[in-house]
Formats: sequence, C-alpha cells, structure tokens
Amino acid sequence: MMQQPAGIVRRSWTALIVVLAAAGMAVVPVLGSSTTVEAGHRPIVRLRQGTSSNWSGYAAYGAAGRFTSVAGSWTQPAVSCTAQNRYSSYWVGLDGYNTSTVEQLGTEGDCVNGAPRYYAWFEMYPRPGSLIGLTVTPSHTYSASVTAQGRGYFALRLADVTAGRTFSTVEKLNSAQGASAEVIVEAPSSGGILPLANFGTANFTASTANGVPLGSFAPNLDPITMLNPYGMKATPSGFDATKKNFQVTWSPS
Repeated sequence: MMQQPAGIVRRSWTALIVVLAAAGMAVVPVLGSSTTVEAGHRPIVRLRQGTSSNWSGYAAYGAAGRFTSVAGSWTQPAVSCTAQNRYSSYWVGLDGYNTSTVEQLGTEGDCVNGAPRYYAWFEMYPRPGSLIGLTVTPSHTYSASVTAQGRGYFALRLADVTAGRTFSTVEKLNSAQGASAEVIVEAPSSGGILPLANFGTANFTASTANGVPLGSFAPNLDPITMLNPYGMKATPSGFDATKKNFQVTWSPS
C-alpha cells in the first residue's frame, strides 16, 4: 500500500466557456480564474483488461469516430470521511479509454481535513479543468451528457435534477477522436492517483452512448474494477435488464 500523501497541490483553472440557457431551468456559471480544485481527471490507467488504478464503471470502445454522445444519471453519494484526505469523482465522458484525451463532466465527493467537500466540474483533458458553480448535494440526482457537434466542438451539460438547476457549455478540442464512451467513478489525480474516498455505493441510471443503452455495446464493453494504489477497491455490478442501470461499490481492499 502506498503512503498517504500529506497534502496535494491546489491548481487554479481559468474558465473560458459559453453558458447556454436551458429553457425553464436556472443556469449556473463556471467559477472564475481564482477558483481552485483539489484534483484533476485523466485517461484510464490500465492495469490489465478489466482493471484500472483510477477508473471503475463501464467503457464502450471502438475505432475513432465510433462514439458521438454519452449520457447518464447518478445519485450523488455521501462520502464517509476520516482524518485522511480522500477523493472521488462521478462522471460521463468520451475518449480516455483508448485515446489520450477525455471530454468529460461530473461531480466530486472528497474528504479534506476530515470533512466532506462536494462540487461539480468539467474537463477537456489534457487541458486543465474548470469548476462549475452548481451546488452538489448528497442524495440529489444528477444527469450529464457530452455530445460531439462536429469540427472539434462538444456540448457538455450537467443538471441537478432534484433542484432543477442546469449548467451547459460548448467546448472545443481538436485532438478528440470519439473512440470510447464511459460512465465512471474515478480516483482523481494530482501528480499521481489519489486515495479513493469511501462513497459506499454509486447508483448509475439511464447510461447511454450514441443514444442507445451503454450495456448493448458488448463485446466491445469493458466492466472496469478499480484497484486503487492506496488499497481501496471499486467494483461495478452487471447491468439490469434495460442495459442502462448499474452500481459501483466501494470496499477497503
């Protein structure tokens, strides 16, 4: 087991986005350049097929251009904190499984100085990420989507379904390939992969890629178990009959 880090470097993100209004719902901004986040997000760190040190969930994969959209919903878990700093992310995205970019957005549940901390973010890796001014509350339902619009543009949307608030932006990443789609729990990174927070069980629903159930992409579908370098584990369940719904469960080893 790796030694618990004493702390991590905080990074400042510059928010350069277009905020789009969502009819009938409040729209929230991305926070400004003084905003800091605890950790970033990155492509999968693969141990072998079916296991990773930073991702757990499902990834559908194929040739470049195969995937143009991904969507999913989840109930935000409440993290259980100790004195150790630990981190967890919940997101949907394109790329990152078999490519070097990720177009993604989601929520965070971290333990910092013994206290839980929740926030929302988007990231067009390898560009740095940005915090979203959308309050994240445990037990609320969040719905997210990433949709390719052509010529390197992507529409990203995150909604707090419970509170009726929505964030959306259009971002550009010319190097994106559209070779995978995923719905993931992540141990985020700052320099290296961070310890995974105890989130209990994360329930994902309405998981789709290219508008069809994510589970329908088998055999080009990888159920990914996370073996975090600090000893924690996160394991996905199978899909239910809809091929859209599954769970990811935390365990200490």
